[in-house]
Amino acid sequence: MDFSAADVTRVLDLAQAVKRNPGAYTTRLAGKSIAMIFAKQSTRTRVSFEVGIHQLGGQALSLSTSGGTGMQMGRGETVEDTAKVMSRFVHAIVIRTFGQDQIDGLAQYGSIPIINALTDMYHPCQALADLLTVREKLGTTAGKKLVYVGAANNVSNSLMLAGPRSGMDVVVACPDSLRPNPAVLERAQADAKAAGTQVGVDTDPMRAVKGADVIYTDTWVSMGEEEQAKALIAKLHGFTVNRAMMEATGRDALFMHCLPAHRGEEVEAEVMDGKWSVVFDEAENRLHAQKAVLLLLLGGESWS
Repeated sequence: MDFSAADVTRVLDLAQAVKRNPGAYTTRLAGKSIAMIFAKQSTRTRVSFEVGIHQLGGQALSLSTSGGTGMQMGRGETVEDTAKVMSRFVHAIVIRTFGQDQIDGLAQYGSIPIINALTDMYHPCQALADLLTVREKLGTTAGKKLVYVGAANNVSNSLMLAGPRSGMDVVVACPDSLRPNPAVLERAQADAKAAGTQVGVDTDPMRAVKGADVIYTDTWVSMGEEEQAKALIAKLHGFTVNRAMMEATGRDALFMHCLPAHRGEEVEAEVMDGKWSVVFDEAENRLHAQKAVLLLLLGGESWS
C-alpha cells in the first residue's frame, strides 16, 4: 500500500534490468548492512534476501527472535526500543513475523526502511515477484486476470492490493467461511475502482476461473494452523487446482504457487509439474524483485 502504480512499475522495470545484467549492480549496496529478522520459518524468503544482499555488495545480518541466540525483542524488549536501536546500527530491516503491528511499529519508531518479508496479514515481496513473473510470461500485467483459489490469506491479500497497481483483475475463489479480510478487500476494491480494474470474491472456483490468465494457489494449512488442518481441508473440498480447473479457463493459463506446495491437497501433481506451471521461475523472481526493492530503498538506484 506504500507503493503507487508508478512505483510498482519502477520496481518491475528495475527487477528485469537486474535479472538481465546482475554484474552491473554488484557494488550498489557496498557498505550497507541489512538486518534480517525471522520470527517464522523461511526457505525462499531468507535465502533470496541473503543472497540478493550479498550480490549487491551489502552485508546481511540474519537474526532470530527465539532460542538462546535470539534477539531481545523475542523476550520482551519493546518494538519501539528495537526500532530506535537498530536504526543506529543498520541501514534497513527485513522482517518476517506474525503480527502486522510489529512491522508497523518498526516503521513508526525507526528511521530506516522496513521491508515486510511476510506477516499473518500481508506478503508484499511475494506479490511483487508474482507480478514480475506474469509480466515475463504474458508480456504485461495490464488487462490480465488472476484467480487465487483457496482460503484467503496473507498472499491473497497482497495479490488483491497488487492487482490495481499493475492493471490486473484479481478474483479470490474461496469458501464462504474463508473469505478475505473485509478491511483489505474494501481497500483493494476502492483501489481497483480508481484504477479501472476489478477485485472480487467468488465461492465457485470453476466459475471464477473462466477467462483467467493465471490460476494461483497456496498451501491450505499455513504455519501455526496445523491443529486446524483437518477442518480446513474439509472446508476446501472442491478447491484443489486440477486439470479440469486449468482447462476451464478457456485459454492457456499459467499456474502459480508461492510454495511450499502439497501435491494432492491444494494442487494436483499433474498441474504442479505440468505444462501450465511456472512456479520455479516465480520462486527465482523473489531474488530479482527483492533486489530491486533493496536498491530503490537504499539509494542504489533512483526512483525516477
